[in-house]
Amino acid sequence: MPEGATRSGLAGFIHEVWESEIVPELTEYIRIPCKSPMFDADWAANGHIDRAVEQIAAWCRARPIRGLTVEVVRLKGRTPVIVMEVPATSATATGTVLLYGHLDKQPEMVGWRDDLGPWTPVRQGDRLYGRGGADDGYAAYASLTAIEAAQKHGFEHARCVVLIEACEESGSFDLPPYLEALADRIGTPDLVVCLDSGCGNYEQLWMTTSLRGIVVGTLTVDILREGVHSGDASGVVPSSFRIARELLGRLDDQSTGEVLLDGLHVDIPLERMEQARHAAGVLGDTVFAKFPFVDGAGPGPRDPAEMVLDRTWRPALSVTGQGGMPDIAHAGNVLRPSTSLKLSMRLPPTLDAYQATQRIKDALEANPPYGARVRFEPETPGDGWDAPALAPWLAEAVETASLKRYGKPSVAMGEGGSIPFMGMLGAQYPEAQFLITGVLGPASNAHGPNEFLHVPYGIKLTCCVADVLDAHAKHMA
Repeated sequence: MPEGATRSGLAGFIHEVWESEIVPELTEYIRIPCKSPMFDADWAANGHIDRAVEQIAAWCRARPIRGLTVEVVRLKGRTPVIVMEVPATSATATGTVLLYGHLDKQPEMVGWRDDLGPWTPVRQGDRLYGRGGADDGYAAYASLTAIEAAQKHGFEHARCVVLIEACEESGSFDLPPYLEALADRIGTPDLVVCLDSGCGNYEQLWMTTSLRGIVVGTLTVDILREGVHSGDASGVVPSSFRIARELLGRLDDQSTGEVLLDGLHVDIPLERMEQARHAAGVLGDTVFAKFPFVDGAGPGPRDPAEMVLDRTWRPALSVTGQGGMPDIAHAGNVLRPSTSLKLSMRLPPTLDAYQATQRIKDALEANPPYGARVRFEPETPGDGWDAPALAPWLAEAVETASLKRYGKPSVAMGEGGSIPFMGMLGAQYPEAQFLITGVLGPASNAHGPNEFLHVPYGIKLTCCVADVLDAHAKHMA
């Protein structure tokens, strides 16, 4: 390490870049409604994704990083990707690190505070509010800043490839063709760094060890050809909503939420159970208290460790949307002909999502009550992911980085969400090590209203990435 190049110097540099450059960049990025293609079918014509791509790519091209190349790659009919390459700091730093993030966003969602909005960036203390800053606009900036800081402060890094996609919130359906087209350029990574996950608190480094899979689809129940007077028909014609409610009972217990359908549970590995107990011990009541329950409400009497497993290794059903129902102001005395419900079933990390989709479809459509017309139309499902065994060098690097930057030990825990790219990479590069982490901590509320990025946590996380890059390079030397 050159004279005067210290880790405190690296931290100071990263802090300055975040406050003077990354936060202003994210402020402008938040203004762009670059919704994922699932939520903006006319994304190409609307141009918002392209605006976000060009903004991020322009900032990246301007970074004084030795050997950096930045390219926007476009395959016909697909959302673009940004591909960046940086050669190793020395000939002894062998191997390849793949750093991943995405720039597409979830839709607006209702319920934002009066002084906030999805496309209105607001900085309040440590928090930068607005859609996409934490999920996952910061990833490109943090990845390159970690590399730049490593070079400026005498740290080592192997060859780095940064891949930023624009379809993750839609299940990354555009990504496989890019992985095929870019296979030679990506090479064979021996370390993957993903900055699209969560943290249990803002006090230490969190490492994601598993991700749940997902099945999303629309359940539709038709009972009449047209709506009729409820006073005339109720008692004779069954409600389409009641039929839908009965069908949901084939999937889960309405009193407890426990998924009942055969084949949707797996045996939880002992290591993951131990990690859940440790994480629950660190988090305590934060396991559930971080959620915005109304006064007097809560999750019920359940052990925090079991709650961690419930949200990371067990299936769970949510109804996320509806069709066929007028809003309350326009609801007349009509027995409606049809009800549609958007269903989201989270799956255990190791369960085959395609097989689960078929089980759900079969269960919902078999023997429809009252002879109603019932159909379940699934979208493309997403497999979960379970991390490979952690190499000793990476375990030591993560622990050292957390103690250095946060002053507390690291914690490993599964996450309840999905990152389809991780499953793809896990299958394609079975020998790779994974550092999956992120800034989505308590109350950050990705996908919901009042989403925010905790800026100090992001700064320290960027420092940790530089630390791990250095440790990887030394391990591979």
